[in-house]
Amino acid sequence: MKAPSTDWKEDIAPDEEERFAKYAKQFGLLQKVKSKEFGPGRALHRKQVLALKANFEVLGDIPDHARHGLFAFPGNHEAWIRLSNGSMSIQPDSVGDIRGFAVKVRGLEGQGALGGPVNCQDFLLINLPAFSSPKSAQFVSMVGALAQGSGALVKHMISTYGFFKGIMRMKKIASSVNRKFHGFAAEKFYTAAPIACGPYACRVRLLPDPAQKPSGKKDLAADMKDRVQKGSMTMDFQLQFFTDEKSTPVEDASVDWNEKDAPYVTVGRLTVLQQDLDSAEGQAFQEEAEKSVFDPWQALEDHRPLGDVMRARKVVYFASQKGRSAAQ
Repeated sequence: MKAPSTDWKEDIAPDEEERFAKYAKQFGLLQKVKSKEFGPGRALHRKQVLALKANFEVLGDIPDHARHGLFAFPGNHEAWIRLSNGSMSIQPDSVGDIRGFAVKVRGLEGQGALGGPVNCQDFLLINLPAFSSPKSAQFVSMVGALAQGSGALVKHMISTYGFFKGIMRMKKIASSVNRKFHGFAAEKFYTAAPIACGPYACRVRLLPDPAQKPSGKKDLAADMKDRVQKGSMTMDFQLQFFTDEKSTPVEDASVDWNEKDAPYVTVGRLTVLQQDLDSAEGQAFQEEAEKSVFDPWQALEDHRPLGDVMRARKVVYFASQKGRSAAQ
């Protein structure tokens, strides 16, 4: 396989530090409001659907350009999974939402993306291949309007983008949130925004085992509990590498990278272990995972997050963690 391009770059605006601090303050206020209603929790992805124990296997037969950081050597690692609903509120699983699939690969040793050593590598994925907004500014303003209700969101979209473009963006968001979700075992999940893989830029995808059939259950936790109580299940862990700014932009998180130009490469296998989540041990693990940090910046230096959206998440996530006194 031909090595991907290293001709990518980040476009860091001079006012980012100031803007991101404002975003953190805005999300912090929203987090406080929601915590009064639902109890302490995250600003986004507040509802933990389920936490699971897993094994992460780095495969041996992978391209040389993928052999960086976590993927430098084949082997097996302990992993934690946090499944979540993306909303700021805690609501029934039957309500349309973005679904989160966070993976923490544990027991590592290396230089961290934020400086200093780290002992884990976090990957945060959603069930969409791209974000609704190209930049963090649009996303933050949309979330702020949404927190005030659907009417405020419509007004915000029209005033920001004009009547027709605003309505079209509303339709796009609605179709993303309300698309049929077949359960965490049968859906594809994506980082949507890029990370580094050594000198390269890439995105991550989790590909479900075709043997895992779609679920019709509205209770997403019950569906996964049934599956893992019966046996383990696997997902392919794949990387998609940067080729050029048109097909695979680093700074525009709303673009789904062109798979024809940038094919996915399977570099690992995530195996959700058979487990009894209703046992005392299973319940204790749910609490431990909920208190823990899942953050794309809790990463090896070789896998540092890239792009405006990821840089904004560094500041906002840290503020959210302090706001709920999260365990590091």
